[in-house]
Amino acid sequence: MSSTHATGTSGTSVSSGAPYAPPASRTSGMPGAEPGAPPPPPAPAGGARGPAIGVDVGGTKVAAGVVDEHGRIVGSVRRPTPGHEPALVADTIAEVVGELLARHAVGLEAPIGIGAAGWLDRDGARVMFAPNLAWRDEPLRDIISDRLGRPVIVDNDANTMAWAEYRFGAGRGCSELVCVTVGTGIGSGLVLDGKVRHGAFGVGAEFGHMQVVPAGLPCGCGGQGCWEQYASGRALVRHAREIVGGSSAAGRRLLELAGGDLERLTGPDVTTAAREGDPAAVKCFEEVGYWLGQGLASLTAVLDPARFVIGGGVSDAGELLLGPARAQFRAALPGRGHRPEAEIVLAHLGPDAGFVGAADLARTIKLGRA
Repeated sequence: MSSTHATGTSGTSVSSGAPYAPPASRTSGMPGAEPGAPPPPPAPAGGARGPAIGVDVGGTKVAAGVVDEHGRIVGSVRRPTPGHEPALVADTIAEVVGELLARHAVGLEAPIGIGAAGWLDRDGARVMFAPNLAWRDEPLRDIISDRLGRPVIVDNDANTMAWAEYRFGAGRGCSELVCVTVGTGIGSGLVLDGKVRHGAFGVGAEFGHMQVVPAGLPCGCGGQGCWEQYASGRALVRHAREIVGGSSAAGRRLLELAGGDLERLTGPDVTTAAREGDPAAVKCFEEVGYWLGQGLASLTAVLDPARFVIGGGVSDAGELLLGPARAQFRAALPGRGHRPEAEIVLAHLGPDAGFVGAADLARTIKLGRA
C-alpha cells in the first residue's frame, strides 16, 4: 500500500479473547494449519509487534477485530450498517473501535485501519464514491480520526482483503497476485512486488467494472457490460430466476428452496441446489464460472500475475465455480500452451479478511514499510 495512505490526525468493540479458528474448509494455508504449510509471516520489525485494530465497512455490515502480528484474531465484533447516512456509519465505526479498545489490552499506540467499500482518492483521505453507501467525496479518514482522537488509515475493502490473503492466506509466498471477491458484485485488489497497487488516482484495480460485453447489461457504476454483471452473485441469481421462470420442471428444486417465491431465491439457495447435483443450478455456476474465467484471462494479458485468489460468498461453492472458471481461463488465455499459467485458488480467510488486512496494513504503514 502506498505510504501516502498513512496520514491522518486522530482510538478506542465482540468476542472473547480466544484465538481465531478458521472454518475447516478454509484452513489450508493458515498459519500452522497443516503439515508442510508455509510458516507464519515474520512479525514486523520495530516497535509495532503488538495488536492492531481493523474495521471492514460494507453496505450491510460493519465488522471489526483486534488482530495480532501473525494475522490471528484476538477479538471481534459485528454490527449491521446503520442505513447509509454517512454520519451514522461514522458513529458505528467509532463505537466498534471503542468497544474493542475497552475489552482488549491493545494500548494507546495500537494502529487502526479501515477497509471501506468505496473508491478512495490517492491519499486515502476521501471516499470519492461508494455504490452501496451514501459516501460522495466523504472525508472519512479525518472524520474517524477526529472521533477517535488518534490517526487511522483507510483503504478500499477489496485492497485490505487482498493484503490479508497475501500476508496470511492463499497468497502467502506470492508477491504478484490478484484477489477477486465474487459476491453481490465483484471486488478486487492487486498486489505487485509485495505492495498493494492503487493506480495514479487511487481507484485502480476495480476490475469488476471493466467492460466484457459491449453495450451489455447496465451497471451501478454507470457503465454497461461490466464484468460483475456476468460473474457475480447477482448474475448467478439472475440466471437461476430465468431458468425457473422459463421451465417450472427444470427449476423445481430452486423454487422449493425459495419457498415457492421466485423473488426470495438467493445465491446460497443456488449453491445448495448445485451441491445436491441439481442440473439447473449447476448450469448457473457453469455460466458464471465461464465469465469469471474469461475475465481472469483478460487480466492475465495485462498483469501476468502468478496467482488469482478467489473469495466472496459465491466462492463458497468451491469447484462448482472454479472448475468452469479454470476451463475458460485456459481456453481464453493469450498465448495458451506457450506460457506459464497463473494459479486460480480459493481464498483462505473468509469474511474476516477485510478487517484482518486493514489491521495489518495499518501496522505495516506505521512502520513505514508499505
